[in-house]
Amino acid sequence: MNHQTLFYQHIAQTSPESIGLEINRAEGIYFYGPNGQKWVDFISGICVMNVGHGAPEVMQAIEKQAKAYLHTMVYGEAIMGPQVEFAELLIKELNSRLDRIYFTNSGAEATEGALKIAKKYTGRSELISCFGAYHGSTHGALSVGGNPKKKEGYGPMLPQVKHIRFNSFEDLQQITEKTAAFIVEPIQGTGGIILPEPGYFQAVRQRCDETGTLLILDEIQTGFGRVGAKFAHQLYEVEPDILLLAKSLGGGLPLGAFISRTEIFEVIQQNPVLGHITTFGGNPLSCAAGMASFRKILDEGIIEQIPQKEAILHQRLIHPSINLIRGEGLLYAILFKDFDFTEKVRRALLQNGLVTLGFVNIDNGLRIAPPLTITEEELHHCCDLIIDTLNQMVI
Repeated sequence: MNHQTLFYQHIAQTSPESIGLEINRAEGIYFYGPNGQKWVDFISGICVMNVGHGAPEVMQAIEKQAKAYLHTMVYGEAIMGPQVEFAELLIKELNSRLDRIYFTNSGAEATEGALKIAKKYTGRSELISCFGAYHGSTHGALSVGGNPKKKEGYGPMLPQVKHIRFNSFEDLQQITEKTAAFIVEPIQGTGGIILPEPGYFQAVRQRCDETGTLLILDEIQTGFGRVGAKFAHQLYEVEPDILLLAKSLGGGLPLGAFISRTEIFEVIQQNPVLGHITTFGGNPLSCAAGMASFRKILDEGIIEQIPQKEAILHQRLIHPSINLIRGEGLLYAILFKDFDFTEKVRRALLQNGLVTLGFVNIDNGLRIAPPLTITEEELHHCCDLIIDTLNQMVI
């Protein structure tokens, strides 16, 4: 039986009708199929492949580490070069009070760890997040997620979780001395790429300081140059107490992290010892790949090229059927009139060689998040594909 048959027989499906792309090879911004098909990966594997597919620096780092060793023992007890070197690089580039990293397998696991240490450090049990937020699909992460429909059938959720409106200065008053943590994305990603209002995060930081609440910033999608800065919180001039990273962190391999200060992380060392453990978190192969990817971003001035590429999106993505485009850097949403039209556009784009996706928490938008290494010429080509596809549909 061929791979497609086996896929539908044995792989658990997450939607009634999967995209079903069979990919034999990926290079740069492109996927290649078994019969010569070619598609542009215009979502970077959902903000994972920031330096594109098959970057030589990343592949060489993987090969070198694979020849040395893979798994050793439970994370946090053995010293592994790729972990400590990557941690040093991240701490340096964060340039903040955050000085300790706990590597995990994924973004959802980073969320879970952050929620745990926030509760233990503060001695509080209330958690606050935003409507429209997405922080992962595991139980605790789902509990602080902001889409009630995604929770149907999985209840009860974690107790003492409240939701407030993103960008509402008034709602910040619901953060009180009972709140262990406020978890929030600097830009709401799955909510449709919603940007913060001017001054919002300064008000968030002030309210958290007033109440002794830990601020958890979820930069799982927005890190590593995606929005035109190394990390989005640097763009908005706010420092979190705990930072969540994943997706592009691993350079294409599974890796997440939650990053905080030494005194906060001390709560997992005792009472009980091994207060948070993971078998595969911080896998040395993933750390080697992630470090090579981040160094490529830094060394080649990729972030400095983002504004000019972003300008192309604004100049080219103009069409009567596009209601709005919004975003930051190379993280954008194209909004259409309704779900049916949006889905028709997505399918037509796929037929025309462009891979994009919708959003979990809105139904009339398509996600734009190409590899940061996309050339201006390639970006013009992708915009041509979108506009030509829309013209064909209108006709």
